[in-house]
Amino acid sequence: MVIPRDVVIALSLMIASAFIFILNETTLVVALPVIMERFEVTAAAGQWLTTGFMLTLAVVIPTTGYLLQRLTTRQVFITSLSLFLGGSVLAASAPTFWALLAGRVVQASGTGLMLPLLMTSVMSLVPVQRRGAVMGLIGVVIAAAPALGPTVSGLILQTLGWRWVFSLMVPLGVASLVVGLVMVRNVGEVVRDRLDVPSVLLSAVGFGSTVLGLSTLGEAAGQPDALAQALVALAVGVVTLGVFTRRQLVLQRSGAPLLDLRPFLEARFTFSLLTMLLAMFAMFGSMIVLPIYLQNVHGYGTLVAGLVMLPGGLAMAVMSQVVGRLYDAFGSRWLVLPGALGLTSAAWTMTLYTPQTALWMIVVTQTALMVSLGLLFTPLFSDALGALEQRLTSHGSAILNTLQQLAGAAGTALAVTALSLGAGWSGAADQVTSLMAGARAAYLAGAVVSLGVVVAVMLQRRAVARAGV
Repeated sequence: MVIPRDVVIALSLMIASAFIFILNETTLVVALPVIMERFEVTAAAGQWLTTGFMLTLAVVIPTTGYLLQRLTTRQVFITSLSLFLGGSVLAASAPTFWALLAGRVVQASGTGLMLPLLMTSVMSLVPVQRRGAVMGLIGVVIAAAPALGPTVSGLILQTLGWRWVFSLMVPLGVASLVVGLVMVRNVGEVVRDRLDVPSVLLSAVGFGSTVLGLSTLGEAAGQPDALAQALVALAVGVVTLGVFTRRQLVLQRSGAPLLDLRPFLEARFTFSLLTMLLAMFAMFGSMIVLPIYLQNVHGYGTLVAGLVMLPGGLAMAVMSQVVGRLYDAFGSRWLVLPGALGLTSAAWTMTLYTPQTALWMIVVTQTALMVSLGLLFTPLFSDALGALEQRLTSHGSAILNTLQQLAGAAGTALAVTALSLGAGWSGAADQVTSLMAGARAAYLAGAVVSLGVVVAVMLQRRAVARAGV
């Protein structure tokens, strides 16, 4: 079945915008030390450029289930790009560190709207027979942008300076906005439900505190005061989310929840989401540990560390497109199990790393990990959202993207905590041996999580079989 030309252009524009947004998010990693030196701030303060971005996403994304029904597609698209552009201009011209942080928060507000909008539009506009291929393109964006981000940032820093990391986003965003004003059309009907303000506040406190607690938990290992603060933030977040969940269940009876939780009643959605979250949990842990292992144990520089990760990201991008077409032809059942087994094999191989492990072996293992993730993500995204009625798609997308943020924060926290504890418990006098013990502990934690992915895949396959898909 052919997708109409105007739909192809509109979705291509959204996918390109999402690529720009995610690329922007990952370019900061390399630029952060330079920015800290320029504004003379500590590492703890500098990390707020990343933490603040994640917190804003955690606050904005849960509201998109409501916003995508209350506002038109064009309104959300224009708002998303306008916020991103405004944040980019503010960050590029920031006279102080706090102005730069404000720019990052505004950027994140726009980013938090775009991915749910993209996924909801795909489920609304693309025929079932072609969704896998389109979701594969989204997988390319999700994989390629983080892979290219550090390399692009390094080139910009060497030739133009850190402000251009943000400045170059402006013409790209303007081009997308101008074309979008002409090509993006509205999808579905606007629902005039009232906004439940208490739910917004509970969501902001609950998801924000949880992400903050998880983000600071790993770094707080071995620091009693910092650990206590992280645990308090996490406890506040979990309790508030419990109250938020209860309120949404009550509001569902009147048909006006901020975040409708009825997608969880669909087994395909629930088990696809669970599998995806566990896989992302393992992926983020690997992404955090590998650069530390390469730089501090092997002694490689940042360029080599980035290049080691590049083939895996590009391979995942290619695999996502291939897998999308295979999904359209055969469904998810014959893709997710090989992906889960490949992920587990790669994760356990990483636990065998030593200071003498050959660089080619590290590249092959990392690439195998990313290819396995490519086999998982596109089918799981498609199955999760494809299981829902049209009226629940925006809420399902909001749930999926929100919990992805929590999984990323949790995976990072687990990896950093295991790294710190493993290094401390090793009792080694030299730094290389100590960090090697920490890296091995972190990789072991990720490998254990990967076993959960295999179990979750078996449950997901059973749910898909029962649905007759």
